[in-house]
Amino acid sequence: MKEKVLEIINFIRSSKNLPYVKCIDESTRLREDLEMSSFDMAELTVHIEDEYGVDIFEDGLVNTIGEIYAKLQK
Repeated sequence: MKEKVLEIINFIRSSKNLPYVKCIDESTRLREDLEMSSFDMAELTVHIEDEYGVDIFEDGLVNTIGEIYAKLQK
């Protein structure tokens, strides 16, 4: 799961010509650390929902990788 989330994030970053991220952890912040815009967050939601069938923003915004992992483990 963690490798797939990283793969999705790097796919989104590559479309913005941002450098590849080698590792993320639970405290990694989506906007501040990964430079994700609102559009990027929407794209992230679509990719994760396609992969896992989970809408990570169903209960509100997520701000960190740890919050994504928690939603995927429910």
